[in-house]
Amino acid sequence: MFRTFQLPTPSIGIEEEFQLVDPQTGCLVPGVHTILEKGASQFGEQIKPEMLQSTIELISPVYPNITAARLETQQLRARLARLVTQEGLALVSAGTHPGGLWQEQQRSNHPRYIELEEEFQDVGRSILIFGLHVHIGVENNDIAIALMNQIRTWLPHLLALSANSPFWGNRFTGLKSYRAVVWKRFPRSGMPEVFPSWGDFDHYVQALIENGCIDNAKKIWWDLRPHPFFKTLEFRVFDMPATIEDTLALAALCQALVAKLTWLYKHGMGIHVMPRDYLEENKWRAMRYGLDAQIIDFVNHRTLPMRDAIHELLDFVDDVLDDLGTRREINYLRFLLDDPRGTGADRQIAIWNETHSFLAVVRYLIETTLEGVPLDSMSDRQSLTTRSE
Repeated sequence: MFRTFQLPTPSIGIEEEFQLVDPQTGCLVPGVHTILEKGASQFGEQIKPEMLQSTIELISPVYPNITAARLETQQLRARLARLVTQEGLALVSAGTHPGGLWQEQQRSNHPRYIELEEEFQDVGRSILIFGLHVHIGVENNDIAIALMNQIRTWLPHLLALSANSPFWGNRFTGLKSYRAVVWKRFPRSGMPEVFPSWGDFDHYVQALIENGCIDNAKKIWWDLRPHPFFKTLEFRVFDMPATIEDTLALAALCQALVAKLTWLYKHGMGIHVMPRDYLEENKWRAMRYGLDAQIIDFVNHRTLPMRDAIHELLDFVDDVLDDLGTRREINYLRFLLDDPRGTGADRQIAIWNETHSFLAVVRYLIETTLEGVPLDSMSDRQSLTTRSE
């Protein structure tokens, strides 16, 4: 089907929310303002604060393809890791901190977060979570809405692949993605509704603005949304994954979904659009069990293992991978599905079961955050990891 024409390559953008920790104690550190000040000359607007001072966000440029995304994401993470290490800190890539308590965190000194704390009170103060956001370019607003309606079906699958937050407040929660539980407290979050057209979506946004609920559409925090200022679909469902390879593979899968569904849209085809309540059933299973979930195919009236469902998703996008140059990344996801170690959540739980030490879990997370990051020399890598030994 797809060999008869040149498939356009949607652009990619990646936003990563990292934890700032003390590598000796494993504790979160409110160090973002120092890092922002010292990194301004080399990063500019590519590093930003989040609600709490123990978080730093790393923002990519717009990438034309996954090859550019791989090279620059690796370099950006290496540069940020070196900057953070100079301040005696380390980066952690995970959806929650194993032992962090939100009550002990400090809010960032930024007008946006002062406003959010005033509006949301403890709901805002407790937002000690860390996510990956992936932007994929879309041609126009009508396509963006049509694709959002369809991609919602696979949001539970995407969450399961990224699941990396089994701990909360010094407790093993029994869930693979507790970050999704914490985020669900916010209004206008979670699974988006179905919108028949861009006009219907815009009417919804304008009604909220005119009635003083929001000041712009950036305060709509769904798991997937048309970005209000960029021509992108923004995937917001992910935990911060365990490794940089996980991040790149998830970005590649988002791009492949957008490319495949755009082609179908232009040829008058698409997939069945599911009601929100049905998809919430599957999202809960992904939150609870991750890749070990049994999920429901409501169209074909069957229940199947999450791993099998994700293999079907990867098969669905397979015929666009060579045009996009992302077969390597999607093959990595196939390997992950068959890896008995599972996702970051599964690996964290395994270390906890073996050691009953949150410090051991954090030290493992520090190491996996640097896995695949091309540091300048072996001595650089040692200086970034020995502080956690």
